[in-house]
Amino acid sequence: MRHLEIITAIAAPAELVFDTSLAVDVHTASMAASGERAIGGVITGQLKLGDEVTWQARHLGRSWRMTSRITAYTRPRHFVDEQISGPFAVWQHAHYFEPQANDGTLMRDVIDFAAPYGLLGRLTEALLLDRYMTNLITVRNQHLATICQANPST
Repeated sequence: MRHLEIITAIAAPAELVFDTSLAVDVHTASMAASGERAIGGVITGQLKLGDEVTWQARHLGRSWRMTSRITAYTRPRHFVDEQISGPFAVWQHAHYFEPQANDGTLMRDVIDFAAPYGLLGRLTEALLLDRYMTNLITVRNQHLATICQANPST
C-alpha cells in the first residue's frame, strides 16, 4: 500500500474550496489533459455523502474506468472518496480543509492506494505511480486554486 500527502495553500475560504472540490464539472476541467469525464452516477453538479460517479479517462497510455463513492463528508472540513470498482486494488482519497488566516485554506490530500498484480504492482507503484499520482493531484489542486482565488467570496 502506498501513502501520499499533498498540501496546497489556497487564498480562499475553506467553505468555497470544499464545495469547489466536490464539483464534478470542476474535476473534469482539471483533468482535461487526460480527457477525464463522468460517464455514470452523478455526472454533473455537486457530490455529497453516498454519491457515486464513474470516471473514464486516458492515463499512462490506456483508457481506464473507475467508480468512486463519497464515503465520509463533514462540510467544510473533510470528505473521502473511495474506489468501489476500477483499476486499483485499493484507492482511498481523503481531503482535508484547514482554515488559515486572512480567509485562506490549507488543503491536504491524503491518498492510500495499491495497484493489483502483487510484486509487479508494488514495483509499478514505486517506480511510476507515486510520481504520476502526485503530479495528477498537484495539477488538479492548481486548477482548484485558480478557480477559488478568482472568486474568493463566491
